[in-house]
Parts: sequence; C-alpha cells; structure tokens
Amino acid sequence: MQQDKPITELCTHNLTDLYYRDANLVEELLGKKTFTEVMFQQITGRAPSLSDLRIVDAVMITLMEHGFTPSAIAARLVYMSAPENLQGAVASGLLAVGSSFVGTMENCAKLLHEIMNDPEGPETAARRIAADYRARRASMPGFGHHLHKPDDPRALKLLEIADDLPEIKGEHVAALRILARGVDAAAGRHITINATGAIAALLGEIGIPWQVMRGFAVISRAAGLVAHIAEEQIHPSGRYIWDLIDHDIPYVGKGEGHNKLSTDGEN
Repeated sequence: MQQDKPITELCTHNLTDLYYRDANLVEELLGKKTFTEVMFQQITGRAPSLSDLRIVDAVMITLMEHGFTPSAIAARLVYMSAPENLQGAVASGLLAVGSSFVGTMENCAKLLHEIMNDPEGPETAARRIAADYRARRASMPGFGHHLHKPDDPRALKLLEIADDLPEIKGEHVAALRILARGVDAAAGRHITINATGAIAALLGEIGIPWQVMRGFAVISRAAGLVAHIAEEQIHPSGRYIWDLIDHDIPYVGKGEGHNKLSTDGEN
C-alpha cells in the first residue's frame, strides 16, 4: 500500500526569504515577535492569545531551574569531561527530563484527561485513580514534594494565574483539584499539588496535548542547563562531585587489598 508523501508546514525558504509557517522571518517576526510567541505558533500552529503567553511564560520560568538536580549534575560532569562540547553536556542533562523529574506533567495530564472524560463522573474517577495508586504504593504524578510542605508555592501561584485569566475555561484546573481531593482522601492526609501537576493543568487549559507537554520542559530546562554550564566555567563543581562520590561511596568487593584506582588521571 502506497503511503502519502510526507509534508511539512513548519518552514520553507527561497533565494531571498525564509518563512516560519506562513510568516516571513525577516519582515514579520524578527524585531516584532517574542521568542515565546514564535515558539508557541510553531508548536501549535496558531497565534497565541494573551492568556496563552501568560501561561507559557509562567510554565517556562517555573521549569527552567531546579538547582543541583540529576539533570544539572549530569550536565556539569559531562562538561568537565568534554569542555569543548557544551551542547553534549546540555543534551546529557536533558536526557534526565523524564517521568521522575521535571517531565512528570505528561503523566499527570493523562490522568486529568481520564478524569474529565470518565462516564461515571470526575469525582468517582478521581477516587478510583487515587485508590489504585495508593494500593500499588505508586507515586501519583503531579503530587508530593520532598521539600515543599504542606503546599508547593509554585503550584499555588500557577493555579492563581490560571484563575485570574478570563479566557481560561478552568476544566483542567478543576479536574486537578478534584484529583487532589481524591489523593488526600486516599492518603488520609494532605498531599501537595506540586509544580508539574499545576503545569499539566495549565498547559491543558490552552490546548497543549499531553503528548507534547514534556517538550516545554525540555525547552525550558535547556536554558537552565546552559546557565549551569556558564557557572561551571567560572566556579567548577564537577571535579568536586566526582571526588565526593569517590570518597563517600566505599568499595565493598573482594579485590586484592581493596585497592582503589587513582582519580588523578585516566583509569
């Protein structure tokens, strides 16, 4: 069976002009549109509203920096090993944007979609989902934080931003709050909505499919990782991290004399 020939709507060029979708890069975008505006239109295929921009900017700022998390540590260590390859160091950090850190809004958004479309109603769906996760002792995506208790201040602010936008229907935010009640009931105590839970709801409100949401985390986190590399160039920590691990994680095997290879050079 013959497949249709692939097409693209994203970009084209000729001898004198370049186009992002239908917009002339030089005449219509450069100096006239912000990065967020052009990024949103490239990803979604539609011009952003003021509410779209407010939410995307808030999301991108929230996700950009998380300190010495696994992604930042990976980027710094790879940069220490290959300082000529900044993009490789950033790429290594981006590989850690997944279902445990930074990228958890994707799985939370899937749950919100399930709650909003359950034939038995959102309250019943939320209780069922929360009870299932509790029974399996699985982490509920979008909930809980080891530092922020009883609430994640980032989530509170993000939801406040959504509540203040008149163009937002609030269906995804409402589903998140219904799920939060189910999670609290299943746990028998209050469990915070974390930042990625709020982000799942906000991106859902502006029509971002859950399959694409993690991409916003990747874009934002790339900027944060470049900042970590810039700091690594001035205040290097990669070698310190390596030495710390080498010192604090003991060898417990049965090697002759328990000798450790030197980390002064290549092993």
